[in-house]
Amino acid sequence: MTHQHVIDTIAEALRDQPTVRALFLSGSHGNGRADAYSDIDFVLVTQDGISDEVAQIWREAVARTGEIVLWWDRTTVPVLINAITADWTRTDVIVLRPDQLGAQTRHSLRPVFDHDGLYDGLAEGSAHTAPNPRRLAYQFEEFIRVLGLLHLAEGRGEYINGVLGVFHLRNLLVDLLIEETGAPDRGGVLHLNRLITDEHKALLTGLPLAAPNREAMIDTHLAYAAAYLPRARAMAKRLDLDWPERFEEVTWAKLHDALSIARPYDPDAA
Repeated sequence: MTHQHVIDTIAEALRDQPTVRALFLSGSHGNGRADAYSDIDFVLVTQDGISDEVAQIWREAVARTGEIVLWWDRTTVPVLINAITADWTRTDVIVLRPDQLGAQTRHSLRPVFDHDGLYDGLAEGSAHTAPNPRRLAYQFEEFIRVLGLLHLAEGRGEYINGVLGVFHLRNLLVDLLIEETGAPDRGGVLHLNRLITDEHKALLTGLPLAAPNREAMIDTHLAYAAAYLPRARAMAKRLDLDWPERFEEVTWAKLHDALSIARPYDPDAA
């Protein structure tokens, strides 16, 4: 079943339900960036928002598109339901009341049906997302915190945990690179190729692989520190954010005392 067939089938099942006031496409289908591998994100507007009754109505609509093999009903977000059918079509829906649509914009939604003209009352919105200073400040400190745990992993011989730490550092580096590009309409995490530059891709593919042994664990942590920290400092300066100077200083001091390793970049040149 094609994505459009799924959309049409679900719309047909819901259009005449009295409690359902509107159905919108969001995510990549909402902003026109969908491909054959995209999931189908919906915003469902009902008179009273989410309820067990509405969840059942939604399930019956999705079941018309195929056998449901995964059903997560409000497991992570109180208004979110995730489903996968037997052909691996993924549908996500957020169920809102009309007065909860304020965070949505016309740029991010595409109406499937809209009985009350709710779409016209939404803000136009923008394709560009400004950096979140609070989130970035947290991520800068989190990178240094995970880096500092290297001495613990080495001291305990926890080399498997050391590999997991590298993956965490990698995720933080990827987030930073996406922030550098200021890419609009970021979409989900499976759209990385269009969110970063060729130079970013070369950086990521050139970093050493994590392996569960002492030498590789130390080398990869240092490589990621050299890749991340100068760029993060530059972004903090550009956004006029305070850099956690003292935290980084004592972290490198601890790593030097425990492992005889030094900071792999010059902070004055960053």
